[in-house]
Amino acid sequence: MQMHDFAITEVVLYLDGHPTCQPALAYYEKHKKLRDEAVALYNQQFGPLTMRENCNPNRWTWVDDPWPWEMEA
Repeated sequence: MQMHDFAITEVVLYLDGHPTCQPALAYYEKHKKLRDEAVALYNQQFGPLTMRENCNPNRWTWVDDPWPWEMEA
């Protein structure tokens, strides 16, 4: 996820100055999709990575999983 976040941040800076660059737009879309897939996989295996991934409109699930310091090594 961090790798894709880095790639997205860098290409966004480039796109600020070159907003119609098709290769850069494709690169952005590629890494955005890969990041979204990585986040979904993480959420499925370990629960929400951040509070923004709360996907239950009827319950605040962010507090359901153990906090990192509560997990056994």
